[in-house]
Amino acid sequence: PRVMEFGKAFGLACAFIVTMALAARLSYVRPTSRVLRSAPFVSRRGASAMATARSSRGWLRLSTRPNHSGLRYGIRSYVSRASISSSHQFDVDVDKIFCEGTPSSVGLHLVPKGDEEALAAAAGPILEFAKTCKFSGEAGQVCTLPGTQGNLGSVLYGVGDETDPMVMGSAPSKLPEDTAYVIKNKLTSAQATEAAIAWGLGSYKFTRMKSVEEKKEEKSPAGLVWPEGADRDKVKAIVEGMFLARDLINTPANFMGPEELEQEARNVASIHGAEINVTSGSELVSDYPMIDAVGRASNRSPRLVDIRWGDKNAPKVTLVGKGVVFDTGGLDIKPASAMFPMKKDMGGAASILGLAHMLMCSNLNINLRVLLPIAENSISDNAFRPSDVLTSRSGITVEVGNTDAEGRLILADALSLGDEEIPEVMVDMATLTGAHRVALGWDLPGLFTNDDNLALELQKKGEEIGDPMWRLPLFKGYEPMLKSKVADTSSTGSKPLAGAITAALFLKKFVPKTIENGGAWIHIDFAGWTDSRPGRPEGGEAQGIQALYAYITERYE
Repeated sequence: PRVMEFGKAFGLACAFIVTMALAARLSYVRPTSRVLRSAPFVSRRGASAMATARSSRGWLRLSTRPNHSGLRYGIRSYVSRASISSSHQFDVDVDKIFCEGTPSSVGLHLVPKGDEEALAAAAGPILEFAKTCKFSGEAGQVCTLPGTQGNLGSVLYGVGDETDPMVMGSAPSKLPEDTAYVIKNKLTSAQATEAAIAWGLGSYKFTRMKSVEEKKEEKSPAGLVWPEGADRDKVKAIVEGMFLARDLINTPANFMGPEELEQEARNVASIHGAEINVTSGSELVSDYPMIDAVGRASNRSPRLVDIRWGDKNAPKVTLVGKGVVFDTGGLDIKPASAMFPMKKDMGGAASILGLAHMLMCSNLNINLRVLLPIAENSISDNAFRPSDVLTSRSGITVEVGNTDAEGRLILADALSLGDEEIPEVMVDMATLTGAHRVALGWDLPGLFTNDDNLALELQKKGEEIGDPMWRLPLFKGYEPMLKSKVADTSSTGSKPLAGAITAALFLKKFVPKTIENGGAWIHIDFAGWTDSRPGRPEGGEAQGIQALYAYITERYE
């Protein structure tokens, strides 16, 4: 009897503990900045519901959100005392980086390494002072020369062996702030444009998440008087496009979800008067099933953004960018160290938006199409699984080899859509594989293409402007590694080797019309992140788009 009584008491205690735990769980709403996970007491299916909840960060509204399985609910912040807008309509103000010359502008002399004649001409009567400071013209070396009144008279800036187009990119952060500098050297128009681009890109800072007090502590980049002969429109287009891409990559995922990234695309389309269409919900399920499969586990709905600009009768150029706003790895979950930087996994979409802005600013005679498959690779009860077989938009069935190889799945559906129109040039960009970084490191994108001449031209352009890339092979001998016993293809290779190549070979299956009809397909596998280098501050980086911009503008001018 005592055992039975103890058992009953124990059972009641357990029931009480479980009940209290559930009550606590049901009453808890986790505050985040923009979009919160659905409250547990709301069913994921059913009729529409509306409620309000008071949180420490503001008034929250419960709103319905459609998905393929019914209605999905999420809490959206309408008024938040700690809100940070993700939509910025080009925060960069080129007029704050560049200016017209004034009497107070400080002379900036560019001195090659070891060029004693150039050093003597620049330093003038205080040459010995420059030598005492051990100024030699090393790339990025600075020597400030005093004026007659003890003020800042002029500055010597080392340009090394003059082979790095981005050498001026260190100047904004190294030179004394709150000053505008005027280059005293005689430059060609191309050199002036190159110097201005490098200076502009080196002026970038991502401070949108910092408080006003913290921002005050930041050193302001030095300004530059527009170099004589510089192509101002080109400089502005490139600097704006690069800043946009960097901002999007650097923005944390809780402020840059699918909806926010869509809004950024709408901003770009609106600026240029482009058409935009967004597919989501049940239409996404039927038309782009692999995009839906990757993104359905998140309470932030997946979607496909489709932008069109230009003359419909002009040559077709299609740009596709991977937009995984955060990648947990899915059920094949990443370790913490690999997951931490995954806000950058939408770097392909960010870079393509930046490139599209550059191209539309240039008013080229092209029929431009921009496709952004956007999703968040999360974990939930409805997440797609390893060994699932997905039917792609093209009809090809795909066995999922690993849920952490999700980017190629959403790209495949977008590439299939672009391929239907048989463009003259098709570009896709993605932070796709770790294998690429093993082969080429963080700063050198991998280039895959079916066009040998185009590959040479792109690599040449990249070297000339300081935006290099390196060609990797579409080696047919590795195609058998993608064979599946249950589907038309596997999404991953059968061996832990040549991962960047097998990923490119997988994507190639979804652009057959473009290739068969003589079009050029370009696949860029890149890191989307960089350590601090001249013109490239540490953080998100749109590697490769300046080279692509140079190639496309030259081809269609």
